[in-house]
Amino acid sequence: MSEIAATKPTLLIVDDEEGPRKSLRIIFKDDYDVVMADSGGAAIEIAQSRPIDVAVLDIKMEDMTGTELLDHLKAIDPAIEVVMVTAYGTTETLRQALRSGACDYLDKPYDISVMRAAVGKAMERRNLTRANEANSESLTQLQAELESGRVQGEIQRTRGEIYASVIHDINGPLTIISGFLEILTARFGKVHRIEGDELEFLRDRHSRMTKQVGNCVQISRRYLSFLRDKTAEQPPVGVNQILLDLTELLKSNPEAQKNQLILHLLAQDIVCAINGTDLMQILLNLIVNALQCTATPHRVELRIKRVDTAVNLAAHVDSPEDRFINRDAFQNKPPLLSFSISDDGPGIPPNVSVKIFDTQITTKEVGKGTGLGLSIVSRLVRNVGGAIHLQTRPGHGTTFTVYLPMNSAKPTAPGAR
Repeated sequence: MSEIAATKPTLLIVDDEEGPRKSLRIIFKDDYDVVMADSGGAAIEIAQSRPIDVAVLDIKMEDMTGTELLDHLKAIDPAIEVVMVTAYGTTETLRQALRSGACDYLDKPYDISVMRAAVGKAMERRNLTRANEANSESLTQLQAELESGRVQGEIQRTRGEIYASVIHDINGPLTIISGFLEILTARFGKVHRIEGDELEFLRDRHSRMTKQVGNCVQISRRYLSFLRDKTAEQPPVGVNQILLDLTELLKSNPEAQKNQLILHLLAQDIVCAINGTDLMQILLNLIVNALQCTATPHRVELRIKRVDTAVNLAAHVDSPEDRFINRDAFQNKPPLLSFSISDDGPGIPPNVSVKIFDTQITTKEVGKGTGLGLSIVSRLVRNVGGAIHLQTRPGHGTTFTVYLPMNSAKPTAPGAR
């Protein structure tokens, strides 16, 4: 197989006298692709038509000086290295040439070895410049690839969290639907005719399952809207209606059945400035977490209060027993609504409380918790400029207080949803 010869670097020789041009061509023809020009204008045309590595320029020419040509060549390609030669050199021309970027400056007559050394030095600088350019280009490309990889990784991570959140959020309604279906199958599997109390039972369970299916649809729409970077439009839902829906959701929850769960309705219904399904998910996650904080029967209580003064953030100093989430982005403008979910369980250990809102942090046994619930709560609260206040004492229980903005709209009737 024949070898492909390496491309020679290009040497441009510019002199209005033929003798010096030919002499330099003979000296460098074996090592360089030598091109020659008898004027500054001709040299510019050559440099515009092909890459030049090194140029040897005579300072004194008829159409322009060597220093003027130097400026033109540098404008075409700043990386061209230039050696200036002259028989009429002065200190000022030397300075001007060096200021314009000349690599070296030789006086005529020059020794061949000196010229070889000057051109060789210029070529070394040119190669170094090329290497730097290649490194810079490679670095830029690498940074672009890393940035692209980071962005794509972030997209994949975000989508992964969204999909996990969807599964986590829909799991509650689907569990209830599945439980109702099992009950109906066991109760009516062999019945050929349904009437009276049995018919009413069936209608009740059918109504409940229909509600749960609606919740699943709303959850799916919310996350689809999140992926599209849009906010799903929903009519304003009263807080009391959300609590009634929560009561339905929790009726079949085993943890709610074996513990004491108290949900206090508001004396006068109020609308919260948040998607109704989001509010339901926030409260559901916090309540279920509180119900599951210990296997020992305990009490969980939800209280809601209108807050007509700004929250005193200075009074909340973060510690393992007291944390205030979204302090900096909290829209602390009254009126607000506070939702406090308290339990008299064992409290949260200090090593867990400081990171409890992180994804995949759970206090439950292996296989019994995803660690997604509180990270979902945190994200939903942050999305509307709310805040979360965590208070916990080992052996004395935990309280999560969620602050959310109020909406001045009037609640829509349940049937209008």
